[in-house]
Amino acid sequence: MPSLPLRLSALFLALGLSACDDAPRFTKAEPGEARSGGAATVRKTDQNAFSLPSANLPPSRRVDFSVGNSFFRSPWVIAPSTTTARDGLGPLFNTNACQGCHIKDGRGHPPPPDAPNAVSMLVRLSIPDTPELAKLIEQVGVVPEPVYGGQFQDMAVPGVTPEGKVRVEYTPVPIRFKDGTEVELRKPVLQFSQLGYGPMHPDTRFSARVAPPMIGLGLLEAIPEEAILANAAAQAQNNKGINGRPNQVWDDAQQKTVMGRFGWKAGQPNLNQQNVHAFSGDMGLTTSLRPFDDCTDAQTACKQAPNGNGPDGEPEVSDNILRLVLFYTRNLAVPARRGVNDADVIAGKNLFFQAGCDSCHTPKYTTVANAAEPELANQVIRPYSDLLLHDMGDGLADNRTEFQASGRDWRPPPLWGIGLTQAVSGHTQFLHDGRARNLLEAVLWHGGEAQKAQQQVLSFNAEQRAALLAFLNSL
Repeated sequence: MPSLPLRLSALFLALGLSACDDAPRFTKAEPGEARSGGAATVRKTDQNAFSLPSANLPPSRRVDFSVGNSFFRSPWVIAPSTTTARDGLGPLFNTNACQGCHIKDGRGHPPPPDAPNAVSMLVRLSIPDTPELAKLIEQVGVVPEPVYGGQFQDMAVPGVTPEGKVRVEYTPVPIRFKDGTEVELRKPVLQFSQLGYGPMHPDTRFSARVAPPMIGLGLLEAIPEEAILANAAAQAQNNKGINGRPNQVWDDAQQKTVMGRFGWKAGQPNLNQQNVHAFSGDMGLTTSLRPFDDCTDAQTACKQAPNGNGPDGEPEVSDNILRLVLFYTRNLAVPARRGVNDADVIAGKNLFFQAGCDSCHTPKYTTVANAAEPELANQVIRPYSDLLLHDMGDGLADNRTEFQASGRDWRPPPLWGIGLTQAVSGHTQFLHDGRARNLLEAVLWHGGEAQKAQQQVLSFNAEQRAALLAFLNSL
């Protein structure tokens, strides 16, 4: 049997990869490449692959992980209730538990046509920025829709009217490969009905967002800020049309503007604030950092409804519960890669680099020494994201700004674990709104700064496309 390098050489020739290409040439896996999360990497690949604690988390610290998991999974209930630790849901909300959106800690999806509620897809709302509201934009990032606020909530407690219903329809977008193969993409169109508080502002901007996977978030938080900024500087210096830039967002705790790294547009600075805003917007739960219900002035029944705050004004989500959920979400482990030395995976990796996909999906970092959790410190990780904003073109544009992000800007989502989406989430719907029904469709939606990469992929033949997908599915 030929050696691996010989078999790879033959495969590279078959795929049209010549030695004169500028992209790096890989003939075998890099040292440690299978351990995407460093020493925190786990080996499970079944439906529970995204729900495990960091492999290096000692037993003495797994108790907090388990308790945090219980608050993440269990439903919150309407106040007043004898279940005082979990009451206060709503009055307006999208789901009653974190797991309602992040099912098995995985990826959400758009609602099917017969779904009564959107659940794991939410819709952000805003109206155009105005100079008069500069302070609001600095601290909130957007100008919320005046009646419905910054997020459309299609469920409510008894006695409060839900904001309405949303469903998704699709229009076909055909695209053709150089070899003549045609793929029909689908572009989502949001349809609102049963609006509970009258018509929306005529210039309302809408942005559908599916819940992202929860794995590796603590490791992303531990990437040095200077490494992210170095990526932006290198991209600008290379002058190849890739111009990533950090979002600058409001830190609620520090009361100042800092670099963003979480969310589809990098609109949140850290994991705790991401959790706090999810408790508020998704479930209508107060915290000490965000101590008010998510009701607008027009929603009087929402403002008057009972809440689960304590007798001395304690928030519905206590600081201790918030701490435990933060610990849980920081320590959800990244699964190991599969088949890193398979010939087709290595060929696909070369094609990934040849197309320039690594320009935005930066493969590797070393986390900081003073990470929030010691198990996450000094880890060589491979998330495949630069956490910067990139102009992705008109095709993916939501035309909605968010702090420094324009209506065409998106943060490249980390690719680790993407090949386990079917196993964990039971579907393969990708991108911020779930429009892509598989990884190939997700790649073909890339435009703007990624247009050259998309055109390169469109030139691939069937064998090359299969190799690229083999690599992506190994992540």
